[in-house]
Amino acid sequence: MNRNDRSIVGLVMLAHGMVHTYELSIPIFIPIWLAEFDVIALGPLEVAVTSATLGLLVTVGYGLFGLGALPGGVLVDRLGSRRLITACLVGMAASFVLLGIAPGLVSITFAMVVWGVSASVYHPAGLALLSKGVEERGTGFAYHGIAGNLGIGLGPLLTTLMLLFLGWRTAAAILAAPALLAALYAVRASFDETAAVEAAADGGEEAGDSKADAGVDSLSEFVAESRVLFTGSFALVFLVVMMSGLYYRGVLTFMPELLDGLPGFEAVVVGSLLPGGIADVLGGLSAREVSPANYVYSGLLMIGVVGQYVGGKLTDRIPVERGIALSFGLLGVLALLFLPVANLGFAPFLVFGAVLGAALFVVQPFYQATVAEYTPAGTRGLSYGYTYLGVFGVGALGGAVAGTVLTYANPPTLFGVLAAFGFVASATGVVLSRR
Repeated sequence: MNRNDRSIVGLVMLAHGMVHTYELSIPIFIPIWLAEFDVIALGPLEVAVTSATLGLLVTVGYGLFGLGALPGGVLVDRLGSRRLITACLVGMAASFVLLGIAPGLVSITFAMVVWGVSASVYHPAGLALLSKGVEERGTGFAYHGIAGNLGIGLGPLLTTLMLLFLGWRTAAAILAAPALLAALYAVRASFDETAAVEAAADGGEEAGDSKADAGVDSLSEFVAESRVLFTGSFALVFLVVMMSGLYYRGVLTFMPELLDGLPGFEAVVVGSLLPGGIADVLGGLSAREVSPANYVYSGLLMIGVVGQYVGGKLTDRIPVERGIALSFGLLGVLALLFLPVANLGFAPFLVFGAVLGAALFVVQPFYQATVAEYTPAGTRGLSYGYTYLGVFGVGALGGAVAGTVLTYANPPTLFGVLAAFGFVASATGVVLSRR
């Protein structure tokens, strides 16, 4: 990578890690909220707190995370990536400060709204910056994904460790600090946002782009460019990313709660893991319980680093359509195997979880690179806006689907639904490769 590539990749790695630190810390709080709150007070109306209602609550924030990606993508093409990435980081910090002072589930929902709106602009901004500014695009996607997975894994782990010693509100407020520091770096970083597009244009590679550098200027142009996107194969790519989002959110939102009830995942008292002298020094802290499920959840997400790196490298070596077909097919099979393997005990699930963690994230560089191949550079922000509308907007319904199925049906039904998402995306990859 040249200097400009390294500067851009460094910024997006930092910001991407922050986005997913917050995103995947939220499920760690869900069992606490289930235990702490009995009802949601909406004036004279009171709603019982269940997995279904909390799934809907989380879906509000996660839904905005995706829905805001589309207007965010339009803004990226007009304002540039740096400004939106900085605003994203500041807004996420504010949301976790609000979460730290939230007295109940209504105010928690408001904090989730602030987080969702703020975080929504990151993916179109960061990925447009990578695709237009970095010449080693596949490698840039790989490192970008690795940073996201570090945030995905370390965020829940850090949250879990803080909850051993602090209340959940204090832990949430402390989590706001890293995003503020990242925002300061975003303001100071130096790079050319369109270096790769300019280099490609000099070589004649993108001479056919009708909108090489302008984005959309009006509602009519937005509609026209959207129509161009969806009358082509991008419509199939959009189906893939929707299935990816539904699977991703559906399998992760309630995973700590699901694992808690399985053999080998019972809560453990801290004092039982320590020598007697240390346990005595810790006093009341040694009587606290730790949940192995939270640590396994963090580890599963952390191993996604491998998947992101492998997926990013493979996008430069095999057709992305074939990669989509194979990787999503694997996710469908893993969903069907999840409960049978989990019921075998702790050790077998660790091996299975490592495979699932890698497979869950190997798909991301494939569909990110597919979007770049199927869209013009000038509306790349709009294209990624639609992409993350599908991944995190439509995909946010995966949390509500999971909560509803767990409340009114059972875990095997949930994993059957998740398998269907994976197989639909895999079949779509086959169609794309044949076209």
